[in-house]
Amino acid sequence: MADTGGADAPIVTHDEFEARASLVLSLRRRGINDRRVLSAIERVPRRLFLSARLHRYAYEDCLLPIECGQVVSAPSLVAKMAEALEIQPGHRVLEIGTGSGYQSAVLSHLCQHVFTVERYQTLISLARQRLAALKIANCELHHADGLQGLRDRAPFDRIVLTGSVPTIPDVLKSQLTSEGVLVATVGWPGKVQSLVRFRRGTESDVEEHLGELRLVSLRPGRADFL
Repeated sequence: MADTGGADAPIVTHDEFEARASLVLSLRRRGINDRRVLSAIERVPRRLFLSARLHRYAYEDCLLPIECGQVVSAPSLVAKMAEALEIQPGHRVLEIGTGSGYQSAVLSHLCQHVFTVERYQTLISLARQRLAALKIANCELHHADGLQGLRDRAPFDRIVLTGSVPTIPDVLKSQLTSEGVLVATVGWPGKVQSLVRFRRGTESDVEEHLGELRLVSLRPGRADFL
């Protein structure tokens, strides 16, 4: 589990504590009930994962732009995905699409170890700095093609995709444990997509539809110049 203590951890003002508590209350009203997930959301200073000009919006439930033309998901989506994953403290979790590192930080409070993969080296470098500032030591970051997973660290108890895919790649399903769970947004860009929970079973696999949404697509490959 993550350790965010330490004398040189980012200073949190009273106003920010209140803003984080208010965000958690709003998530409760939106149907997020998992106490561990809500606690993780409350513990992570979202402003640290945003540029200074966006700090005023850090605890609003909305997606916001980050470097490399990407976005950080709304806290309600991060919470909904984390809740759908049903993460236990001893789990190893693979995150496809590190982005700002915000969701990685939230996941770090829920599981034993997070393995996160990002195609943009710039984002990996920034996320590593932010997680280090929070004293989060149970995240392993990789600059690679996330749609290929992370074979040399598999199998994983849980896998989550932070962007959409037309279908869930078989290579990711194959990197789950025998009763592992994968949560992804499935559908085509510009159209209504489906939040899907894929569960590997001993006899057969199960897919559940958890709601509709729109996310930017995950792109294959690794960006070598950004």
